Amino acid sequence: MLHPEVNVLSCRYYSLSQGRLGIFQRASERYEKFLEHRFPRLYILYTTFVKGFRLMVHDVRETKRIRMKMLTQDVSLKELPYREMETIILFRKDMIKAIPLVIISIPPFAIILVFTLMCLFPRQLLIRHLWTPQQQQDFQRLYHEQRCRHRENILKGVAWSIPHIKEWTLRSHLLTLISKVQSGAHPSVKDISAVRGVFSGQPLGLTGMDSGHMRLLCSHLLLNPWLPGFLLRPRLRAKALDLLYLDQALDTLGQGQLTDAEIREACYLRGLNPSSLTTSQCREWLLQWLQLSTQLTVPVLCIWISELNAQRKRRYLDIKMDFIEQNKHLLWNWDSRECIPMIIKESEASLLLHNMVLLSVNYPSS
Repeated sequence: MLHPEVNVLSCRYYSLSQGRLGIFQRASERYEKFLEHRFPRLYILYTTFVKGFRLMVHDVRETKRIRMKMLTQDVSLKELPYREMETIILFRKDMIKAIPLVIISIPPFAIILVFTLMCLFPRQLLIRHLWTPQQQQDFQRLYHEQRCRHRENILKGVAWSIPHIKEWTLRSHLLTLISKVQSGAHPSVKDISAVRGVFSGQPLGLTGMDSGHMRLLCSHLLLNPWLPGFLLRPRLRAKALDLLYLDQALDTLGQGQLTDAEIREACYLRGLNPSSLTTSQCREWLLQWLQLSTQLTVPVLCIWISELNAQRKRRYLDIKMDFIEQNKHLLWNWDSRECIPMIIKESEASLLLHNMVLLSVNYPSS
């Protein structure tokens, strides 16, 4: 049992800390009211920065928690729930933008220059949490306009590849699909699934795609299109893989579990502008997307590479390395635990990227 004097002293310190915290909160509220009445524009910037900083700290903590979960429980990215996977992917995108700005601000007195640049170029330098609500709408519209500028050329590139397709059935299906899209009609999932084989190998597969068409796809995906061709291909593959993992996690979760805001965010991430659509239209379009995306991976025998390396010693003698060597150009994703529960083909990656144009350019159909 503590001495009575110690109890009184501890209570006194506790009451002083609580009192100081109350004084600070009241001063902060008065300051915010003063800014709101006297400097409304500055008040918007102030509240945006405070809320954005809190959201950024929350994302950092949440990302750290998820990373620790992946490390301790031996969970890969594709095995995460939908919301945790989306947090990791979006946080990685934010850090790509934020890290160069932090490096620039390291030298003495450079912080003044950094704040000036942030005010002049908020879209290029600030992460999404630090945008005002009006900036979020304006920048989203601007990004979608950038996407739309490249859609016609992407469709032309697909149309120009039709004479190079050897199989007559696929050529006929692709010609019908492109004619339908270019005429302003919205294609069905069945129409796009019929041309799945076109996006393997040349000229529309990722390994056989020319650099000009890859640059158009990168521009549509808001990626840097001016990198060398050998760097564009892995970036497109990584983008397709992120979408495929998100689709698998969303299909497991169920579209009905998402809020209206999450539905709109999911549609925008996949190439559709939800600003002029109702929530029911967004849900209908996302359902069509998932119907196609969930068809793109076919479960196969789980092949352990570690066992393949030791197949002379163990019971995996019946698994042939010739299969992997013959299909090496089709297998481009290897799990971190050296296991392939799904074979992800090159055609699936290319079709998923082109589907961002095919399925969204004319939606909703008039």
